Amino acid sequence: MDDLKPVTSSVNRTCDLVVPSVNPFFMLAYSLVFLVGLLLNGFIIKFYCCQAQQQASRSLMVYLKNLTAADFLLCVSLPMRVTDYASRSVIFRELYCSFGATSLYLNMYASIIFMGYIAADRYLTIIHPSGTHILQSVRTAHIVSTVTWVFLLAPTITYNIMFFITHKPLTSDPGYCGPLFSTSFSILHKTFQISCTIIFLLVFICLVFFYYSTSRTVLQAQQSQLASFSTDKLVKSRRNMLVLVSIFCLCFVPYHLARLPYTFLWT
Repeated sequence: MDDLKPVTSSVNRTCDLVVPSVNPFFMLAYSLVFLVGLLLNGFIIKFYCCQAQQQASRSLMVYLKNLTAADFLLCVSLPMRVTDYASRSVIFRELYCSFGATSLYLNMYASIIFMGYIAADRYLTIIHPSGTHILQSVRTAHIVSTVTWVFLLAPTITYNIMFFITHKPLTSDPGYCGPLFSTSFSILHKTFQISCTIIFLLVFICLVFFYYSTSRTVLQAQQSQLASFSTDKLVKSRRNMLVLVSIFCLCFVPYHLARLPYTFLWT
């Protein structure tokens, strides 16, 4: 066992050197995302408020506004993440591991879910071109959006309360949140992580299905030689769906691919 002590000490020193060296990269990356996201979302919010009033009666606009709000709040919460990388304060670490981390998750998965709603709305538009389906009504869109926010806020608030009740006191910043977790809270944290991953996987599968079904509908329309206007409209719908799926994959798939081992293997 004594022979292992130099090895363990060497590994610990290596980790101490590697982790801080990565922090500046993430600080820069999150700062750029914050600035770009803030500008883009600010422009979109202005567009909705000033120029999109005539489309307020569409269910799609309800989901788009909620998606924009979630993205904007996600950008606003990024400075706390950047500060977390730069700070070694125990108090700030506790604040980030409760409010900071949960606000990131809350708005990230709100964005994921509302992108799924937008894809579903576009898919229903293809199946029901007249727009008479009950799920395409503005009233239903408002109800679904409200229920979604409540569904996300309830576990988030519970998570924060449980963290402050059960978290362990620290004398120095450990560099990550794990040492703050009690045994019982670790189970809650694990459940929280798995639930978030399941939400991502369900929405991702739905997006792939919607795009596949849209592409199949377009192919059938082209083979049956329908009116050119209908075919062009279907092709445009497929292109819009492809853009939505591509944005989803670019924004969320890489993060979750890196997150999956932590979610299911971390103890």
